[in-house]
Amino acid sequence: MKRSTLALTLASALLLLPAAVFAEEKPGTPVAITQFDSAEQQALFKELTHELRCPKCQNQNIADSHAVVAVDMRNKTLELLKAGQDKEQVLAYMKSRYGDFVHYQPPVNSSTLLLWIVPALMLVLLVLSVFWRRRGQHSGADSVVSKHTEVAGELDQLIEQYRRKP
Repeated sequence: MKRSTLALTLASALLLLPAAVFAEEKPGTPVAITQFDSAEQQALFKELTHELRCPKCQNQNIADSHAVVAVDMRNKTLELLKAGQDKEQVLAYMKSRYGDFVHYQPPVNSSTLLLWIVPALMLVLLVLSVFWRRRGQHSGADSVVSKHTEVAGELDQLIEQYRRKP
């Protein structure tokens, strides 16, 4: 039994080994070294690259994405910051070029209203369902108690009738 388990583990490890080798980042990959004019500019760049979503990767910010479009977006963000634009101006540029999807915090407008209403509606429905369940449990408990007293009364009557018989 132990020999088959060991063989299965070894076979699994051998099958997964190529995936681990190819998943490794290649040592020759260039890393962009960026010089910032100030610490505030560097902090703003970091904040913006974490707030902007990669259009290709869908659910990854441009700071972590290696997609070509994310690299372009990082470069453009840096270019705009070095040109003296503030956070709102950079976000406005990125939204005008890639749409509201590119920002993790979508604005409240007619096309995104559903995104903002559904979570609140779900929360209200959850609270109401908990309230109704608890109310149903209490009324169910009351009916069980009344049923119990009714059965107890019938049993008392039967016992009394049995005692009266000679």
